[in-house]
Amino acid sequence: MFIGHGFLAFALVAAVATRAGLSRERTLAVGLLGGLFGLAPDVDMAYAFLGVLEPTGESAVGSFWAASTEIHRVVTHSLVVGSVFGLAAGALASDRRPLQLLGAGALAGSVAVTLTVSGGLPAVVVGLLAVTVAVLARGARRYDIGPAAVTVAGVVGLCSHPFGDLLTGTPPAFLYPFDVTLIATRPNLLGDPTLNLLAPLAAELATFWLALGVYLWLVRGDPPLRHVRRRLRTRAGLATLFAAFVVVAPDPTLHTAYLFVFSLLALSLAVATPLPALDVRSLSDLRGEPFTTGVTGLAAITLATATYTVAYLAV
Repeated sequence: MFIGHGFLAFALVAAVATRAGLSRERTLAVGLLGGLFGLAPDVDMAYAFLGVLEPTGESAVGSFWAASTEIHRVVTHSLVVGSVFGLAAGALASDRRPLQLLGAGALAGSVAVTLTVSGGLPAVVVGLLAVTVAVLARGARRYDIGPAAVTVAGVVGLCSHPFGDLLTGTPPAFLYPFDVTLIATRPNLLGDPTLNLLAPLAAELATFWLALGVYLWLVRGDPPLRHVRRRLRTRAGLATLFAAFVVVAPDPTLHTAYLFVFSLLALSLAVATPLPALDVRSLSDLRGEPFTTGVTGLAAITLATATYTVAYLAV
């Protein structure tokens, strides 16, 4: 899961905000903040870009992923760190100076603890996360999002992120800095390498649709499916041709997913992108076009994944 972390956190935080009685506009703002917090733990991937700059004899992609394994899904993906940082974010969003100092102290103390327990590189990564959390918390104040809402958005966003990584790669260090392993190996629920790739892909697509539904409900106030159907281009059905990929390429797995994913995205982009207009008289002709293209693209990716899965099982 990649950006699905943010979409899932957005939907979860928006649901909590709705239950708390916030207005639609305020719920949308808090949900978006939760989505940003949900993406924040992956700041540890910043170190992986150094792998591209250091020659190792591998391809750029190989160097990137090799470097990412050194620190990814460890300190920033901890439920302990996420909880502390979520609470610290709420304190930083407060108007009370003592609480702000307490929040800043919690972030700085976490960096110091990480330096003591794990060394310099993990401490730098936690420092990046601390800066990200502080920026989000202080930015929330500018949009008049209160400390309680920031705390919920922070805790839910930061702590939901690690669970989205369970289906791909090594399980996160859920209880860092404590030497306790919550989950040792990635669940192999389906027993097939290709299906174990398609499962997290389906899960990520589900977070996209969930977030889209919540967004449309908050913005439009009418049933999301109705609005999606009005904007969906019928040519999204062409994405079902992706099922032919099952006979023209090797079966993809989590370790060899690049060709599969890039081909999937390329086909969906080709299906979703509008043809050039022959007579564009004003910018108003493009009103609503990005949303229509996005919905059609998402539908195309979903159809392509579903039909490929059916074809794979059939073959």
